[in-house]
Amino acid sequence: MPERTVRRQARGLKRMAEILDAAETVIAELGYPELTTNQVAARAGMSPGSLYQFFRNKEEILDGLVSRYTDDRREFWAGRLAAVTPDVPLEALVGRLVDDSVAFKTASPAYWSLLYGSATGDRLAAAAQRLHGAIAELVAAMLRRRSPELGEERALLMGTMAVAMVKAVMPLVSAAADSPGSPGRAEELVGELKVMLVRYLTE
Repeated sequence: MPERTVRRQARGLKRMAEILDAAETVIAELGYPELTTNQVAARAGMSPGSLYQFFRNKEEILDGLVSRYTDDRREFWAGRLAAVTPDVPLEALVGRLVDDSVAFKTASPAYWSLLYGSATGDRLAAAAQRLHGAIAELVAAMLRRRSPELGEERALLMGTMAVAMVKAVMPLVSAAADSPGSPGRAEELVGELKVMLVRYLTE
């Protein structure tokens, strides 16, 4: 492949990433229903015409964000969970994984806005379900490495429940973090989530 073509493709990928970054910022500030391509173009520092070369409408931007989130998070958790060794204490393991989830929530508020919003339809919900199913399988494999006697079905059930617990508590953490009237509430909820997970995963 000619070097000029490679450079052009690299620039195109960089611009697409910049557009999706801008879209994340707009969604985090205003929500997906209020997002417009003009807002995203302005935030990305380009003309609407340039944006349309990559994304024709806001639905295509949403598709791009869905792909980014699902691919990135699957790779992240695959690497993180594969590196877990059986000698890591369960409390330390749970603490690390929950903290990673909270850090992602803080760094990517648009993801949580999309995941729990109603304006994005079934498309993101289906993608999120596939992602969480894949993460549950990774957790199950990690649990079986720690406890080889654990059956596959039981391990998958436990992985599914653990992922569901984290998913259920994160909106509470977000709401508490955004509420000035309850300082420390978010930290308390995160602590309770860790306790709940450790007790549940203790066989």
